Amino acid sequence: MNRRKYIGLIVPMILLAVWYFANLLNLVPSYLLPSPFGILKIGWDFIAGNMDLTPYSGTFYIHFAASISRVLAGFLIASISGILLGYASGRSDKFNGLVNPFINGLKAVPGIGWLPVALVWFGVGQKTAVFLIALAAFFPVYINVCAGAAKVPEIYIKSAKMMGASKSRIFYTVILPASLDSLITGLRLALGVSWAYLVLGEITGVSQGLGAVMMDARMLGHIDVVVMSMVIIAILGWISDYILVGIFKFLSKLRGRHYGI
Repeated sequence: MNRRKYIGLIVPMILLAVWYFANLLNLVPSYLLPSPFGILKIGWDFIAGNMDLTPYSGTFYIHFAASISRVLAGFLIASISGILLGYASGRSDKFNGLVNPFINGLKAVPGIGWLPVALVWFGVGQKTAVFLIALAAFFPVYINVCAGAAKVPEIYIKSAKMMGASKSRIFYTVILPASLDSLITGLRLALGVSWAYLVLGEITGVSQGLGAVMMDARMLGHIDVVVMSMVIIAILGWISDYILVGIFKFLSKLRGRHYGI
C-alpha cells in the first residue's frame, strides 16, 4: 500500500471531523453551517432528484454542463494565448520589453474590477463568464511559461544550432522539454483559477451554472445549497487537476521522461 496516496486525506478528514462535532455540539448554529450529513443529503438530491428537498432537486447535470463549458472555454483561451505569448516573451528580450510591462499592469487589476467592464462589453451571460475566466487564468500560464522559457540554458540552444537544428526543431526538442515543468505548473494554477472565477462570472445573473445556484440559493436562504455548491466546485476542481496531471504523466511516459508532477 502506498501511504503517500492517503496523506492528502488527513487534513480534509480532520476538518470534516471538526465540522461534524461543532455542529453536533451546537457550537455553530445549523442555519449558519449545516451538518456534513445534511450537505451530503442535499447534494445527493441535487444529483439524483429523488427527494425534492430543495427547488434545485435533480438539476445538477444542467448546471454542471453550463459551468464546465465556461471553465473549459476560458481555460483553453487562457492556455493558448498564455503559452504563445509566454514563449515569445521568454525567448525574446525585445518582445518581452514590449509586452511584459503592459501584461504586468493588467495583472495588477483585481478580477472583480473587470466585472463592470465585462458586463458593459458582453452583457449578462456566457461571454462575460468566459471572459473573466480567460483573463484570470491567462496570467499564471503566461508568467510561468515566460519564466521557464527564459531559464533554458543558452548552452543547450548553442549546441542545437551547432548541430544544424532549425528554429522550430530547437523549440520542440530543446526549449519545450526544458521548460515543461513551468508550463505544467502554469496550467495547473490556471485551471484552479478558472474554477474560482467561474463563480464570479456566474453570479452576474445567468440562469444556469453552479455559481448561479449559489447566488440564487443565497437569495432564498438555502445556506445548505450554497455550501453544497462550494463543495461540488472544490471536488470538480480537484478532479480536473487530477485529469490534467494524468494527461501529462501519460505523455511523459510515451516520451520516456519524468517531469515534476
